[in-house]
Amino acid sequence: MKNVLLLITGIICMQALSAQLKTTPVCRAFTVDVLEGTVNAEFSPKSSSEAIKTAFPCSTSEVADGSVNCNGVFYKDKDISFYTGSNYIEIGEKFKGTLSLPLMGAARNSLFKWLGNPQIKDASWDAFQTKYGILILYYNKAGRVNKLQISTKTTDTIKLCQ
Repeated sequence: MKNVLLLITGIICMQALSAQLKTTPVCRAFTVDVLEGTVNAEFSPKSSSEAIKTAFPCSTSEVADGSVNCNGVFYKDKDISFYTGSNYIEIGEKFKGTLSLPLMGAARNSLFKWLGNPQIKDASWDAFQTKYGILILYYNKAGRVNKLQISTKTTDTIKLCQ
């Protein structure tokens, strides 16, 4: 009986020893430089998934490299996505971070002073030529920016994920 009691006590102690506290990964703030096409001055649309995950370990989901064209690292709670397979970064209207230019929510007719004329215009978006590739701005029904896409591709070669 003494051995059984000792065995049970040992098992309980071993379970207590193996229990560990787990920390929640904390991300530093996202700062997007729209004119340079970078995030935190070190990540571009060409950055690898591994480099992004190392710097920002709090991703909400990921699609592994090589699995599909729309692979990348996604931060849904911060409304920023890195599409590493297609070389573009997407920033939504609920973006929790800083933009170098106050584009989110800006009126369509107020963008010339920062970006010049768009290379391609559509009813709901404009594509601007940049030194790194293109910047695509999407507009809501009120004509205000509600999404940005930063890409190293050209308007002829970009493949966007839906």
